[in-house]
Amino acid sequence: MSSVPVQLGLVGWPLGHSLSPVLHEAALVAHQRKGAYRLYPLHPDEAESGLQSLLAQMRAGEIRGLNVTIPYKQTVIPMLDQLTPTAQSVGAVNTIYVSNGQLIGDNTDAEGFYQDLEPVLPPYIPPGTALVLGAGGAARAVVYSLLVHGWQVVVAARRLKQAEELAEEFSELGSISGGLLSEMASMDLTDVKLIVNATPMGMSPNVESSPWPATLPFPADAVVYDLVYNPGVTTLMRQAQEAGLKAVSGLGMLVGQAALAFSRWLEVSHPVAVMTEAIGKHGSKQGARQ
Repeated sequence: MSSVPVQLGLVGWPLGHSLSPVLHEAALVAHQRKGAYRLYPLHPDEAESGLQSLLAQMRAGEIRGLNVTIPYKQTVIPMLDQLTPTAQSVGAVNTIYVSNGQLIGDNTDAEGFYQDLEPVLPPYIPPGTALVLGAGGAARAVVYSLLVHGWQVVVAARRLKQAEELAEEFSELGSISGGLLSEMASMDLTDVKLIVNATPMGMSPNVESSPWPATLPFPADAVVYDLVYNPGVTTLMRQAQEAGLKAVSGLGMLVGQAALAFSRWLEVSHPVAVMTEAIGKHGSKQGARQ
């Protein structure tokens, strides 16, 4: 076991229900590395100074690696020295590591998402039309991943300008359009085969909320993928299941992106199995998988 403790962490707001420490500390133990994974809750009022302080600690070698979550996946970009090609294409960063003294911004959400999605899709569903709810940093990773795998994408966001700008930005990758969440009832959703919730709606503690209008029928035979993983079964998932659709949470994506990030920081193989086992044990202790 290495005698030099490894400090890893997650910055975002809020962070009260994050499972990332469970994942990464299990991986540290499995790879016989001393260290810890800390949460750095950073209120938006202190975003600039707080992010700069954490990045300074990385430059000084005090922090080995950082994850970035809502709402800083785009905010942090100008503060970094370089982006990986994926992070550059996605336009959002969820993982930061140091290479040759440079702070590198990466995005493991895109790969982690599709690695988890693919086994969930029925074998008879080829890439078709996907409806992505939301247009923030998580949505960008999802949209990028879907487009490069041949899906046509419709983005529905709370603000039309945000949805249209995202669609314009990704237009060279494939067929994509933008619309309003509030106007989904007027959209033609007949050909939609995949619905991805990339908004925080339904996340603990606001577990009763859902981005899907209660009176709007789901497209027939669509698969619903909710990036929210806490609670384990969201209101959106229950709505979909009651309509006879397959619905899954973003827990697999959480594990996938975490394993990829850990491998970037410590240059080891992806500890997916270790992290999956840790989540299972954690869920058993909590009385439910979260």
